[in-house]
Amino acid sequence: MTTPPPPSLTATARRFAFDGVFAIARGARTHVEVVEVALTRGGVTGRGECVPYPRYGESVEGVLDQIATLPAALTRAQLQDLLPPGAARNAVDCALWDWQAKAEGRPVWQIAGLTTAPRPVVTAFTLSLDTPEAMRAKAAANAHRPLLKVKLGGEGDLDRLRAVRQGAPEARLIVDANEGWDAAAYGRMIPHLQALGVALIEQPLPAGADDAVRDLPRPIPLCADESCHDCASLDALAGKYDVVNIKLDKTGGLTEAMALRDAARAAGFGVMVGCMAASSLAMAPALLVAQGADFTDLDGPLLLAEDRDNPIRYDAEGAHPADPQLWG
Repeated sequence: MTTPPPPSLTATARRFAFDGVFAIARGARTHVEVVEVALTRGGVTGRGECVPYPRYGESVEGVLDQIATLPAALTRAQLQDLLPPGAARNAVDCALWDWQAKAEGRPVWQIAGLTTAPRPVVTAFTLSLDTPEAMRAKAAANAHRPLLKVKLGGEGDLDRLRAVRQGAPEARLIVDANEGWDAAAYGRMIPHLQALGVALIEQPLPAGADDAVRDLPRPIPLCADESCHDCASLDALAGKYDVVNIKLDKTGGLTEAMALRDAARAAGFGVMVGCMAASSLAMAPALLVAQGADFTDLDGPLLLAEDRDNPIRYDAEGAHPADPQLWG
């Protein structure tokens, strides 16, 4: 009898090019750097992907170092104690879910306790921060999409938003300032955002200075992004935000993301499921969390010039559940 090889846990850095330049309030990029994890046991391999995010003090090298400290035989429960919420734990956690699905021959959605198979989810499409003219053209090219997410966060934001509305007069709009406003700017923008039919505002003020929103009007729902990471974040958000943006790279994986979704709903928050710009391998587990969400923003692969084999399929129905050959 052949003895199976010992378990292995490997992490590899990989780069994906954007389809053009992607810009937000914190800067512009031409590519995204991800870390791919492969967990192999008994001849079965599970995979996961994360995006180290400098905003949270992460780097590719730091994430690779964190993962290198882990034993290959760990469980999901052990992982929650060994690494903090963040990108490194996300990639390993998702690889553990994928491995279990493949080892047991049943889909992750069943293992996770969903009562029905996941369905396609309508996702926002993100318009990168640019000149009003460029954003109008991009909006017009994507006016057929039902939900557009508009990156703002600087001087000229109102002109940009008006241009987007001109380019896509029927689309629902999410505005994402990426912490780029202060209380005064938020106050000035609110009546214009109402007039332009904005459905949601994401993280207008910096996470460390968002107590100010308690005293500001909220005629449009406010969504916590940089202010919300895991279940421990929720108590501090009460009275400031109406919706929380759940991203697996913040929660530290699918395990905590599902717990955060349930806790947020129980606390009366709406749920948005978002992503860092990444490949289909990163979107696949997030699509499980997005089932029944109020807003979904899992358009990462649509922003890239390249993607994985067996990628997520996007069409008029939205983002489709992953092919098992990709994940889950």
